[in-house]
Formats: sequence, structure tokens, C-alpha cells
Amino acid sequence: MKTNRAIRTPGGLSVRLDVRAFTVVLLLLAAALTASVVLIGTGDFPIPAGDVLKTLLGNGNAGQEFIVNELRLPRVLVGLLVGASLGLGGALFQAVSRNPLGSPDILGLGQGATAGALVMIVLFSGSAAEVTVGALVGGLVAGLSIYVLAWKQGVHGYRLVLVGIGVSAILTAVNGYLLTVSDIVDAARAMVWMTGSLSGRDWEQVWPLLGLCAVLVPLVLANARGLRMMEMGDDVSNALGVRVERVRALLMVAAVLLTASATAAAGPVSFVALTAPQLARRLTRSPGPNLLPSLCMGAALLVSADWVSQKVFGADQMPVGVVTGVLGGVYLLWLLVTERKAGRI
Repeated sequence: MKTNRAIRTPGGLSVRLDVRAFTVVLLLLAAALTASVVLIGTGDFPIPAGDVLKTLLGNGNAGQEFIVNELRLPRVLVGLLVGASLGLGGALFQAVSRNPLGSPDILGLGQGATAGALVMIVLFSGSAAEVTVGALVGGLVAGLSIYVLAWKQGVHGYRLVLVGIGVSAILTAVNGYLLTVSDIVDAARAMVWMTGSLSGRDWEQVWPLLGLCAVLVPLVLANARGLRMMEMGDDVSNALGVRVERVRALLMVAAVLLTASATAAAGPVSFVALTAPQLARRLTRSPGPNLLPSLCMGAALLVSADWVSQKVFGADQMPVGVVTGVLGGVYLLWLLVTERKAGRI
């Protein structure tokens, strides 16, 4: 059975469609939206899924309107946007580095954002908005540092991963020091932020993240062809007309912005950026970067993990970052066992 089809428009434009990948994207979107509706209805005041849909369409009563639109919908939208940003950012890092470990979790982007947030919490007792700005700046500085340190006539995969691991270790030590010099109140506040949580998220977190995604996602998808060619090597890509370093730098900046903004909005939610691209690739069975499937997988994973957290432990008892960490660790162990049985490691 053919999985690729060529579609011709009346204007003569020909587009190649991967049927399996397209189907996976649709199924992941359906899963993410279904989980979102169920999540909105979950809480101390349960709301049936049908009533949630009616309320979202403007036909709910006053109590449901307040609970859904003001309390729960912003949290779910932040979860969708953070998951999508981490999934897409992870796919970009793994494609650029050509390494499945080339993830923001491993490269130190999350630790950089954490350092920026801790500086605002510990040294300046900053407000929630100031902590968000600090996390965004910290993630951007960490990403820029990694790129500069890994540069040597271009940025290559293993060098990028090794430099990222080194920067991550340094930032982890810095974060530990900041926690040791903080008072008990700031330390408790910092630890809650560092686990990664969607609790208390409102429309103030939704709009900046939505605006950034509206700009960066089309920009990234527009360069997907060049990124796919780069997987064949820089020499081949240059011969095919791809401006390798320009495309690589552009996509790296986009990946850093996506990851840093997601971390600033919800804290360092672990393993989504590492796991989502790998799961998407296994579902699509496509060797390419799988950018759109990874984006949808990240969104579905995060809202599903938040639903599990609320269903099992209550709305504010277990941060979503703990759930994603457990699920991601289990996935990695399963992957290692599978690869070992196959004789690849």
C-alpha cells in the first residue's frame, strides 16, 4: 500500500502527501482535543463533556461559564500550547543534532530557564510575571551560549550534544547553589516552580504563548524541507541549494524560543520534548523530522498527563511535571530494553 500520494491543484501545483503521517496528525489532534474537553470537566465541580461543549459554544449557565471559561479553559490552553511547543522544539533539536538525545532536557535549556527563574525568586523575590521573564531570558542565554560554544566552522550534532551536557551540568550546580542560599519561603516557592505545573495558569500566560506559536510554527514548517535535506549531510544539502548554516541557525533560534517560552509558562516540564518526537516517529514510521506529528504528540501528552494527575491525585496535589517525568522514565527504560533485545545496543 502506498503511503505517499501526489496531489495536484487546479493551478498546477503538486504537493506530496504522506497519508500515514496525515492520519496520525488527525488522530493526535482528536486525542488532544478529547483529552482537553475531559480535563475541563474534571475537578472539584465535575462537568459532563456534553455540558463542557455547550458552555464552550456559549450555551452554558452562569456557573458553568465561570468555571469553564475563567478557571479551567486557560489552564488547558496553556497545557496544549506548552506541550506543542516542547514537542516541536524537541523535534527541531533532535533533527539538527541528528541525535535522539538532542533534547532541551539534555542540552540544558530547561536548566537555563530554571536558573533565570531562581535568580528572580531568590535574589529579587520577584512576582509571577518577573519570574516568567527571568525564565525566558535564562533559557535564551543558555541556548545562545550552547550555540556559540559548539560553533566551529558550523554546528555539528555530537559537539552540540556534548556542549549542551556540559552547560547543563554547570547550570544544575548553579541552581543548587541558589537553592541553598535562599530562605525557606523562597526555596519552597522555587521547588514548586521547578517541578513544572499548570496550576493557577490563566489568560495572562495564554496570549503571549499563543502569539509566539502563531509566528514560530509557520516559520518552522516553512523550513521543514531544508531541515529534511540536512539529514543527508551538509555537503549534499549545500549541493541541493540549501543554505545550511542559515537554516540551522534559524531553526535553532526558533527551538530555543519555543522551549524557553514553554518553560517560562509552566516551569521545566520534563521528558515531553525528548519523548514526543520519538513517539511520533514510531507512529508515522517516517525517517524525517516529523515536525507536525511531534507538535500534536506533545500537546496530547501534556494534557493527558495533567488529566491523570488531577484524576488520581486531585487538582493541585501532583504537578504535571512529576507525571511526565515518571511516564518519560518508563518509556526510556522500555526503549532501552527493546533496543537491547534487537541487538542495537
